[in-house]
Amino acid sequence: MAKAAVLGSPIEHSLSPLLHTAGYRALGLDWSYEKQECTAEQLPALISRDYAGYSVTMPCKFAALEFADAVTPRAKEIGSANTLVRTDDGWLADNTDCLGVLGALDELGIDSPTSAVVLGAGGTARAVLWALRESGVTDITVMNRSDRTAELAELVDAHWLPLGPIPKADVVISTLPGAAAGHLEISSPLFDVSYSPWPPPLIAQAQEKGIPCVAGHVMLAHQAYAQFELFTGYSAPRPEMRAALESELF
Repeated sequence: MAKAAVLGSPIEHSLSPLLHTAGYRALGLDWSYEKQECTAEQLPALISRDYAGYSVTMPCKFAALEFADAVTPRAKEIGSANTLVRTDDGWLADNTDCLGVLGALDELGIDSPTSAVVLGAGGTARAVLWALRESGVTDITVMNRSDRTAELAELVDAHWLPLGPIPKADVVISTLPGAAAGHLEISSPLFDVSYSPWPPPLIAQAQEKGIPCVAGHVMLAHQAYAQFELFTGYSAPRPEMRAALESELF
């Protein structure tokens, strides 16, 4: 039996096993997928070549990047890895969070967006900015308590605004914890990386106003599709994986 796992702390509530095992079941693969409690310091000792790959969550994403024998260009640019793939030459670090963002933006259905507002400037924001750049968005405003655009300059040329009234844009992407964003007013199509507890305040507001919106479970699903394919070599059975996720959440 081949196997994969997710590493992080706390890991108890991870939905990755649900997604990946639904994919194995749909394709009839003899694979297993485990949760492993792991801090950044513990990661090098826990990695085993008995596993085809690892999903990596906080606080291990930077440690995974440093541990790997090779790193994909997107993971290097974003500065963190949520995926470790066993190869003949060791371990490859990748970042599929950015592919999750691309999938969420695609489902939001905005035709060729050129402007975006990103709320927050942490690790998830870097994956978001990479995805916006790849989507051809050139007018990007980062709203955060402090100006961190210099740290993001290698990814995008962004403007900074303090958190407050959100300017109009083709899309607003919130990387803030749900409660931290609840006081903000939404008037543009929204992608909120939060999804639990459901509904996040910004998603609830957008739905009430009839504004197009997608939540973080869509990103979670799309990044898992990419991981599934990297680990197994098979095309991800997306409908079955998505159905398993949504039945658990909703």
